[in-house]
Amino acid sequence: MKKVKKAIIPAAGLGTRFLPATKAMPKEMLPIVDKPTIQYIVEEAIASGIEDIIIVTSNTKSAIEDHF
Repeated sequence: MKKVKKAIIPAAGLGTRFLPATKAMPKEMLPIVDKPTIQYIVEEAIASGIEDIIIVTSNTKSAIEDHF
């Protein structure tokens, strides 16, 4: 059996369930303690042996691209 080496993280939604917090920043960038939510997801993927990570975003979410 081949080892999984790639992860695809969908992060393109509008975050309407988190309004009004998501008016200021994308839901993936909302902090949990001291880091953005998406940072925890990426760190967990790396810790489990993932080598390639693809984050699918919308063109309005430059904060995610700037973070990484």
